[in-house]
Amino acid sequence: MPAGEESQFAALTDVGRQRDHNEDNFLVDKKLGLFVVCDGMGGHAAGEVASALAVRTLHEEIKRESDLIRDYVEGKSGGSKVNKRDITNMLEFAVNRASSRVHAEALKDEKKRGMGTTLAALLLIGSEAFIVWVGDSRIYHLRGAVISQVTEDHNVYNELVRRKKMTREQAAKVAQKNAVTRAVGVYEHAEPESLFMDVVGGDRFLLCSDGLSGYFEDDLSRLGHYLRLPDAEQSARKMIDRANEQGGKDNITAVIVTVGDLSAKDERRAEQLKLRRDTLARMPLFRPLNERELLRVLQVTHVNAYETGASVIREGDKGEEVFIVLRGKLKVQRGEAVLAEFGPGDHFGEMALVRSQPRSASVVAAEPSELMLIRRLDFFEILRKEHQLAVKLLWQFLGVLADRLEETSRELGHAKEELLAEDVTAAIFDVDEDDEDRKTLLLPPPPSLRGHG
Repeated sequence: MPAGEESQFAALTDVGRQRDHNEDNFLVDKKLGLFVVCDGMGGHAAGEVASALAVRTLHEEIKRESDLIRDYVEGKSGGSKVNKRDITNMLEFAVNRASSRVHAEALKDEKKRGMGTTLAALLLIGSEAFIVWVGDSRIYHLRGAVISQVTEDHNVYNELVRRKKMTREQAAKVAQKNAVTRAVGVYEHAEPESLFMDVVGGDRFLLCSDGLSGYFEDDLSRLGHYLRLPDAEQSARKMIDRANEQGGKDNITAVIVTVGDLSAKDERRAEQLKLRRDTLARMPLFRPLNERELLRVLQVTHVNAYETGASVIREGDKGEEVFIVLRGKLKVQRGEAVLAEFGPGDHFGEMALVRSQPRSASVVAAEPSELMLIRRLDFFEILRKEHQLAVKLLWQFLGVLADRLEETSRELGHAKEELLAEDVTAAIFDVDEDDEDRKTLLLPPPPSLRGHG
């Protein structure tokens, strides 16, 4: 791994109980921090050819970009600056290069026409994990006692649900619900998905083919139990044995990657990352998102620290980000007047995600504070690339705006009621407001003062 925590791994593959040859392939390049699992498909051993070629091509393409990875690790600036999106773009390009190679190979041989492979790859760079996948080979993530599926299968079931063609209950009854809808090599371009996430010492990843994951679909706790075993080799073996005991109808591959030492967890950093996730999940805008979607949003967040008295936003400045308070306390001011206070879990400035307008008030740190922020351009990037997620976010945003409009209308209603309330001034001071003959008169000084001034 180029920088950061050292990684440990264990990798096993098995033909299963019902196949006579293994079309799965995997790759481990510990120095590069690259781990790959591919599950080939196609008759006449074409699946084995497809998965092997995809693994090899992906490896070659990523090694060719070692300078890009090094510049990212070293934090180069200027023309050499590399950001996270550059890394995921590089991975997606490498997958499409692999798809093009497999597709071209299939065109040379009639027996290999239509061959392809699924692909799941993990690239560890320092304290970050970059993930790319196509098809239904999966990547799971374990942190402490929490296991989660990071990738989402590209299959008929998820496609029907994603496009709102069927409910989950209806899609579950479709005969070919598990048929993959994307694969490397079937077409020249594979339409890979990618994401990145922060990792901490003690984190563990499982990359596997569906010959393994299919037997833990309804038993994620058992998979988590195996993945928590200290000995990764034993962990992988138990998973494969379990799949074979349940039928072993497909080839079975498991690659387990441990960041640092499983027994030496970085509790402090893990707690920081959990705080970010939990705080984001409680916000009305992001409350309906699932874990993978929350991860999508988390990967575009930034965390800034502010000392007491530091200005977070200034009244009148154009804003382009929403702020979420992780720790500390902040004051909302207009001029010298304090309008409100924000504490952990509060958020402000969300209108800046959709409109470029001057801030209506200033926000200042009342004590040392830590804020998470999301910039407009990053938010728009999610909306452009993640259509299902975009629908959820925009729907929630409409809800936030509706709540704000309702609150504003209620306040205006109260103000209107006050304006229309009966004015009792006349009764108090005995003033006749209908007396149109009233005049303003400048009285002369009293006689005793005449001639003295």
